[in-house]
Amino acid sequence: MDISIVVPLYNEDESLPELISWIDDVMQKHNFSYEAIFIDDGSTDRSWQVITELKLRFASIRAIKFRRNYGKSAALNVGFAAAQGNVVITMDADLQDSPDEIPALYSRIKDEGYDVISGWKKKRYDPITKTIPTKLFNAATRKMSGIELNDFNCGLKSYRNDVVKTIEVYGEMHRYIPVLAKWAGFSKIGEQVVEHRARKYGVTKFGLSRFINGFLDLMSIFFVGKFGKRPMHFFGSLGVLSFFLGIIMAIYIMVEKQIHIWNNLPYRNSTDQPLFYLALVAIVVGSQMFLAGFVAELVGRNAPERNQYLIEKEIN
Repeated sequence: MDISIVVPLYNEDESLPELISWIDDVMQKHNFSYEAIFIDDGSTDRSWQVITELKLRFASIRAIKFRRNYGKSAALNVGFAAAQGNVVITMDADLQDSPDEIPALYSRIKDEGYDVISGWKKKRYDPITKTIPTKLFNAATRKMSGIELNDFNCGLKSYRNDVVKTIEVYGEMHRYIPVLAKWAGFSKIGEQVVEHRARKYGVTKFGLSRFINGFLDLMSIFFVGKFGKRPMHFFGSLGVLSFFLGIIMAIYIMVEKQIHIWNNLPYRNSTDQPLFYLALVAIVVGSQMFLAGFVAELVGRNAPERNQYLIEKEIN
């Protein structure tokens, strides 16, 4: 199979018939063999009923329905697990992503050998309250990841199949999939300008909280990507530094006291000096951080099952 199109959705019953027809037209025009995998993230409208009805017209449709709303990352992770195509395309269901971009995104993976191609909505139709924070996050992500992309959060992306089978998407990390791919060893990551269409139906599903969660997830990705396989390097280094800093302060206090005694000068007991308590805290904290690194190394040997979701219905 040439292409798997993964479409996460939440309350998009109005846009689905137009989207599916549009996708099928593009696929037929370019003679692609494909599957369209719709992940209903616990919609409360008629989205699932619409997909069920459209399945009678479009045999290429596959669909999975969550029993409740888990978020876009969960929907993408389940969609990636189900995808069978050589190239996997992701796009949103609100018609702001154009299916006409699919052939070019496919070609960048298949013909040019890229691992990931991320769409860049150079001209956007979003309000300023969304575009400014997005620019700030993109700049921060570029700085921390070293990946030169202008739009990490664009829903329109293409991947080699083995990329989506390797990475794990959870929390709010769907906006940092290129970073996850890079940490997983897929270094050929490119970008392509894509059309951003004004919303035709419904309203946006994202609030301001996504920017806070996004920043926290960026910190998590950076830490896990850099130290996930060697947590002792992080905790142990800080612990050793703190421990020896405390030891140096303790030695300084003792030497200073001894010098005063030798020279018959007045002196203070070690426990009367604030520096003594700073040294004590530094030694204790250093020891604890070293032990935390050791425990993290042991925990890291057992991979936790982060992605277990209750699936209510499924169409194959």
